[in-house]
Amino acid sequence: VYTSVAMILAEELDADYQQVVLEHAPPNDKLYGNPTFGIQVTGNSNSIRAFWKPLRAAGAAARAMLIQAAAQQWKVDPASCTAADGLVRHIGSGRKAGFGTLAGAASKLAPPKDPPLKDPKNFTLIGKSLKRLDTAHKVDGGVVYGIDVMLPGMKFATLAASPVFGGKVAHVDPGPANRIPGVRKVIVLDDMVAVVGDHMWAAKQGLQALDISWDEGANAAVSSADIWQDLRKASEGSGAVAKNTGDVEKALSQGEKYEAAYELPFLAHATMEPLNCTVQLKPDSCEIWLGTQVISRVQGTVAQLTGLPLEKVTVHNHLIGGGFGRRLEPDMALSAVRVAQHLDGEPVKVVWTREEDIQHDVYRPAYRDTIAATLSGGRVAALKYKVTGSSVIARWLPPAFQHGIDIDAIDCAVDMPYDIAHLHVEYVRAEPPAVPTGFWRGVGPNNNVFAIECFMDELARKAGKDSIAFRRAMLGKSPRLLAALDLVAEKSSWGQPLPARTGRGVSVQPAFGSFIATVVEAEVDAQ
Repeated sequence: VYTSVAMILAEELDADYQQVVLEHAPPNDKLYGNPTFGIQVTGNSNSIRAFWKPLRAAGAAARAMLIQAAAQQWKVDPASCTAADGLVRHIGSGRKAGFGTLAGAASKLAPPKDPPLKDPKNFTLIGKSLKRLDTAHKVDGGVVYGIDVMLPGMKFATLAASPVFGGKVAHVDPGPANRIPGVRKVIVLDDMVAVVGDHMWAAKQGLQALDISWDEGANAAVSSADIWQDLRKASEGSGAVAKNTGDVEKALSQGEKYEAAYELPFLAHATMEPLNCTVQLKPDSCEIWLGTQVISRVQGTVAQLTGLPLEKVTVHNHLIGGGFGRRLEPDMALSAVRVAQHLDGEPVKVVWTREEDIQHDVYRPAYRDTIAATLSGGRVAALKYKVTGSSVIARWLPPAFQHGIDIDAIDCAVDMPYDIAHLHVEYVRAEPPAVPTGFWRGVGPNNNVFAIECFMDELARKAGKDSIAFRRAMLGKSPRLLAALDLVAEKSSWGQPLPARTGRGVSVQPAFGSFIATVVEAEVDAQ
């Protein structure tokens, strides 16, 4: 994404790609907000789709302003000037000026309202194989991730929260931790305990030395079995109708009905870079260093927690070592600020242990998907699909939760690629007790594609059809996906004999504007 967005802007700007330097934007929804969501967020695999037009327009406008600034300095007609490789040139005289020398004057001009954009056939960067702008520094260690931040006088902290969501600290004796060399402070809050030290090792050893008693509260009695029982019961009811074409009930009653249910568990993110946040809190300001997918929300929630004006909360965003939706949550910043509130203004880096990360994640929802279908002429005649699970959208982006439908939970279900005359999709919101849920690598597609594609294999077997042939017959209205399926069939030698204990599986998926077909060959060993 870093390189791609830079290419889009540089293309219309006619900048010298070799001179492009990336810089994180500060929090400002109005200036830098994602056009799709209205806030400054990286997610939903839509950075290029969302910023394609705005970045092209911005680049074209800036190019026009630079040309106008040069023309004014040279007292020539802007139409007699061109821009390329970071320079403005006057055709008649051969004079030239770099963008940098013209930037000041250009910034004082009014941007053109509708600058003309390039014809794609004239692209010099987009569509070309270019070096990524961030690779070199990732290889040589020059990239500073959130966890790499080091500040003068900085302390280190790690924390432990209740093993049950909603639990509180009942009792803890700080003595054993305070006896660890390098431990500076034990902070006991209502729902967590943090140990602050001169270095991470001291903080971690100090935390491990503590014997914390927890009041686990009402959620202590909730089990996985309880959650699944509630989910299954909820799935028996009617849901909000997300899509309805044809007459599914009538079609299902006119043929042999095949049914299946798929259950998918809660999933943790397990990002490569541990959750971390560095904070320096002073009476009149708060400065934060972290890698986040939603910088403005971090700024806003921290301002709320501290009572500081928004402009007094500064957030420095860094590259993230894996987001996957986990860093769409501000909780790591909030917990770090709560620790900093008990210090004397020195910066503190709070790092979650892997155990805390896994146990206190914001999990991909557990889902129960029920499907019923009939076949006619070797293809699906009718299909009824119901998704039951938690709504991330209702919590994270309430305005998008309309008519009882979580648009993310039904993604790749309402727009499944198959040409099915009678199709009905429902969503049942069922919130689990004691388990927070969040975005996880796509959420809807990684649930719905799994269930639908597994069911397609079951139906293909019922119809006596090859899995790819069965799908091909229903992809007439999706030529790009059909082409991808044909290509993957060719590349995988689909249909050719396989060794013993070896099989092939296929799946197709249109998601986030891409068309994906996959064949996996798997071998089961004798053990």
